[in-house]
Amino acid sequence: MKSIAVLLTCHNRREKTLNCLKSVYGSNLPENHILDVFLVDDGSTDGTSEFVLKEFPEVNLIHGNGHLFWNRGMYLAWTTAIKVKEYNLYLWLNDDTRIFKDAIKLMIDYSQMSNNNRIVVGATCSEVTGNVTYSGFKLPAIKLIPNGNWQDCEFFNGNIVLIPSYIYRQVGIIDKQFRHNLGDIDYGMRALKLGFVHSLSPFCLGICEDHEIDPPWRDSSISIFNRLKYLYSPLGNNPFEFFIFERRHNGLYLAIIRFFSNHLRAIRPSLWK
Repeated sequence: MKSIAVLLTCHNRREKTLNCLKSVYGSNLPENHILDVFLVDDGSTDGTSEFVLKEFPEVNLIHGNGHLFWNRGMYLAWTTAIKVKEYNLYLWLNDDTRIFKDAIKLMIDYSQMSNNNRIVVGATCSEVTGNVTYSGFKLPAIKLIPNGNWQDCEFFNGNIVLIPSYIYRQVGIIDKQFRHNLGDIDYGMRALKLGFVHSLSPFCLGICEDHEIDPPWRDSSISIFNRLKYLYSPLGNNPFEFFIFERRHNGLYLAIIRFFSNHLRAIRPSLWK
């Protein structure tokens, strides 16, 4: 019997989290596969934990401190899962994503066809517009649109991602130096440097609305103090976290440039209009 660890983190999105779990437990799986769900509730105050335990008592519920955000929540879910055992597969899933019934089976079947040495990425689309929302990317930052065939990509959004244990043993887990964003992109690029190929699904495997907005740290109508405060927040482009990322993947010179340009962009947003 092969095992799948489904890794999620959530904060005050009770209905979305419950709908996500419903889609997971309603999924078709290949024969001889079972799944365990590891969900980090990072300090929700909307009753998420209570409802999850009532509707899905089999979930491994982990309580965060309310300051983990996405990446460190996923880190906690993953470290908890590997303390239980080494799973054959690890599935990242955003709690606001509803996967289609055959999504997990499709990803596992393709992974097995590829000898379980590829990261398999599931694209998502908007229920409202039908547009692709989260996906894989070609360098430098070209978002791929599913075209009916499996496409190779260099990095990816972490909404639906299947990682075989062989790759986990080589790459490790997500890096907790990043609080909210960058962890998924960093993981894909770390795996790429080790020679692993990532494959994007031929079509969308789930529903997730696009949350991309022009961040407040680039909004000239907000005071400089608040722009800089947001820049350094977990939801901003924290300069120190981006410095780690850029130095790791693009070298010290570009890391230094990015460090100062992010501050300049926050101070004078009009320069980038």
